[in-house]
Amino acid sequence: MIGRRGRGGADPGADLRGEVGFGALLRTNADVRRLWGGTVVSLFGDWFNTLALYRLVLDLTGSETALGGVFLTKLLPLALASPVAGVLADRLDRRKLMIGADLVRAAIVLGFLFVRDAGDLWLLYVLASAQIAVSAAFTPAKNAVLPAITKKGELLTANALLSATWSIMLAVGAAAGGPAVDMFGTDVVFWLDAATYLVSAALIARVRVPPRAPDASGEGGQPTARGGVGGAVREGLGQIVEGWRYLRRRPAVGRIALAKATWSVGGGGLVLALALIGDRLFPSAGTTGIGVLFAARGLGTGLGPILARALFRDARRWPAVLGACVVASAVAYAGVAVAGDVRWAVVALVVLAHAASGTNWVLSTTLLQDRAEDRYRGRVFATDWLLATLVQSVSIVTTSVLLESGVGVGTVILGLAAVEGGVGLLWLVTVVPAERAAETVGQ
Repeated sequence: MIGRRGRGGADPGADLRGEVGFGALLRTNADVRRLWGGTVVSLFGDWFNTLALYRLVLDLTGSETALGGVFLTKLLPLALASPVAGVLADRLDRRKLMIGADLVRAAIVLGFLFVRDAGDLWLLYVLASAQIAVSAAFTPAKNAVLPAITKKGELLTANALLSATWSIMLAVGAAAGGPAVDMFGTDVVFWLDAATYLVSAALIARVRVPPRAPDASGEGGQPTARGGVGGAVREGLGQIVEGWRYLRRRPAVGRIALAKATWSVGGGGLVLALALIGDRLFPSAGTTGIGVLFAARGLGTGLGPILARALFRDARRWPAVLGACVVASAVAYAGVAVAGDVRWAVVALVVLAHAASGTNWVLSTTLLQDRAEDRYRGRVFATDWLLATLVQSVSIVTTSVLLESGVGVGTVILGLAAVEGGVGLLWLVTVVPAERAAETVGQ
């Protein structure tokens, strides 16, 4: 345990010296192993799917704005669906919710097989939006389940493992997915993605999640709405609002829920630019060029949390680390703009930038899991995703408009890096003092 789990405060004596290793966690905790296994297979298919969509849109339209639309369909529906998804994760059986999400997504991705020309672009956007909207229910449920299936000394390790898995699957999926799309075409990739969701559902079905005892209000059990559909809607909206009120009442939780959004101010547009840089650096490589830089991104997001777990054992330092990571990511991306067409330098800097972003992601997730009460945890993570995805969406739209209007990719990257670095410094001068003050009063 990191601190006083679920009480919305920071423990002055928090440290991680009792954390188990990755191998020991997978050997001894079958439920984490099954959840991890489902994550491995579904993410592998997802990254193949993502590269296939990028290639399909670029081939059909050649437009930066159309490509930005794909990025938005990977984010905006997630933001819009997150508040409802958080309520579902707090009110329904979280394991069944994840299984249902996997089955529905398996059916949705097969719809991409019907996108054949530029006139079908609307269908691609609709399907991609639906896929991500369903994913909005899966993610907070998974994050909320993890503290329930881990024991003392396992939570940070489990989070670092899942983050590293996301990163490794990004690296492997991007490195292998690019050539796979070029060799076999997009249809094969979409069939593969559907199959991985089915495997994930089968593995998660075997995860044993302890039942949640309902509190006095009935939360934690099944919905108790009265008054038919109207009553259910009113109750759902009330639960969403109550989740936001909880974040206001627990500033130690609310502050950390802003960490991912802080990085996303520039990060959303920078990841969009990454796809365009890949085409520029490797002009004759097709999708493989994009895959190389996305693999570098995956390598960075995998290495960062692993190094952070070894270097920052005291959780009291994490709020400062979160802000420093945003600044470090911005500096590395500024280096990408300066490096120009020097491939090895660009790849190395992308690794560094996302080692920082991955550290921000995992440490903030672990802090939220530790500080938030179980009955609010789904809504806390839904809000966490809502903020991050909304900010990323704005960043992507802005970047797409600038690129479409003729502003150079290097100039856009420098501008985004400057903005991201600024908000990272703002975090350091506002959030870090608030955390220290909270430690002093024992909040």
